[in-house]
Amino acid sequence: MLTGREREQEILQNVLLSNEAEMVAVLGRRRVGKTFLVRSVYGEKIVFEISGVQNALSKEQLKNFTAQLVASFDLPIKTTKPKDWQEAFYLLARSLEPRLGAEKLVVFFDELPWLATHKSGFLNAFGYFWNSWASRKNLVVVICGSAASWMIQKVVNDRGGLHNRITKRIHLLPFNLAETKTFLESRGIRLDPYQIIELYMAMGGIPHYLKEVEAGKSAAQNIEQICFSATGILHDEFSKLYPALFDNAENHIAIIRTLAGLWRGMTRTELVETGKLPDGGGTSRYLEELQASGFVSAYFPFGKTKQDLLYRLTDEYSLFYLKFIEKRPSREADIWLHLSQTQHYTSWSGYVFESICLKHIPQIKKALGISGVYAESSAFLKKGNTEGAGVQIDLLIDRKDNVINLFELKFYSEAFTLTKAYADALREKKAQFRAISKTKKQIFLNLLTTFGLKHNEHSLGLIDKAFSMEILFAPDA
Repeated sequence: MLTGREREQEILQNVLLSNEAEMVAVLGRRRVGKTFLVRSVYGEKIVFEISGVQNALSKEQLKNFTAQLVASFDLPIKTTKPKDWQEAFYLLARSLEPRLGAEKLVVFFDELPWLATHKSGFLNAFGYFWNSWASRKNLVVVICGSAASWMIQKVVNDRGGLHNRITKRIHLLPFNLAETKTFLESRGIRLDPYQIIELYMAMGGIPHYLKEVEAGKSAAQNIEQICFSATGILHDEFSKLYPALFDNAENHIAIIRTLAGLWRGMTRTELVETGKLPDGGGTSRYLEELQASGFVSAYFPFGKTKQDLLYRLTDEYSLFYLKFIEKRPSREADIWLHLSQTQHYTSWSGYVFESICLKHIPQIKKALGISGVYAESSAFLKKGNTEGAGVQIDLLIDRKDNVINLFELKFYSEAFTLTKAYADALREKKAQFRAISKTKKQIFLNLLTTFGLKHNEHSLGLIDKAFSMEILFAPDA
């Protein structure tokens, strides 16, 4: 059963109703559900499907293409393998022609980057197939690729035969918390919000990972099995993840490892210096590719300029792997139950919860009652110096209705209680922000924590509004 993806399903359904040929590009990281989406929506309308094989030579890809052609169109088993992709696409067009009619047919090329091997001529042949034949037929051609940056550079932004040929583009993202809850429930798994967030912090909203969650087990038990046991799919997924997406993946992994060491994020200069990376165009390209594939996010801290752009590792699984799994090669029994009680866990969970909140800004705006108000979200950071202490604000929402919301984000196992010292620190933080930013806007101080705020004399008159984790599970508007 397909969970969520309503907008994406609508796009795919609508192209079947158009009066012209359509080329649909579906982008998204590995394991996010691209193939499942296309197959679920189009089903038997897919008359031909071919998937690239990683690291296979062009002759092997052509052999697979021929086998699929034989199976899809009942061709003789001894059909001669085409000598190149030009001939392969000629055979495909000739096989499709008798099937064309009043209803659109779907042709599906999965893992396109693996089909288009170096010097194979695939993209030129594919462009010719589309321009000379398919673009004038009652067809939907779907192309998929996990290497989002490759798809954008080589196909979406192509300046050759595929220039401006994409008619619809879908960038499939991981599930948010609401979709994760629905997905788990569709599989008979009912967990409370706290347990779901614990799972999400370890594996994100990747459907293929979430499929491993078992009913009747706690989040901790599932994480133990999926991430730390020898048979768990995530105990070694990291070693496969980046090489499956990028050429020279060691460069991308070096960036990921460096960013994992400083959770608040790094400027490009800090990243190059800390990771001992080359200060050239290659590093910039690797960063762009990691952003396009959803592993790294870039944002401007409040009031900062382009040179202050911060890069953060926002892929939950990668951070979890580098923090906990990689350092436990012996796979001791019940290791996660032990690790989740340590100070390392407390520090990590606080950061990851903050990162998850930043991915759910629409839900936070909905809880504030400002879904229709234009607002920019960011963080605020001023490093301490000899003149005074620094100040850091987890989330800041700068609104066009002359208001700024300052958020404290806390992952806690019970209702959060403000102490006098913490309340004084928050007052000082708010005052420092006003002084540094010189804003004239109304400032509201908000708290978002797992189980909400336990009101006392220290919170009264200080916290304008407190929220619990349930607001993060609201569906997108």
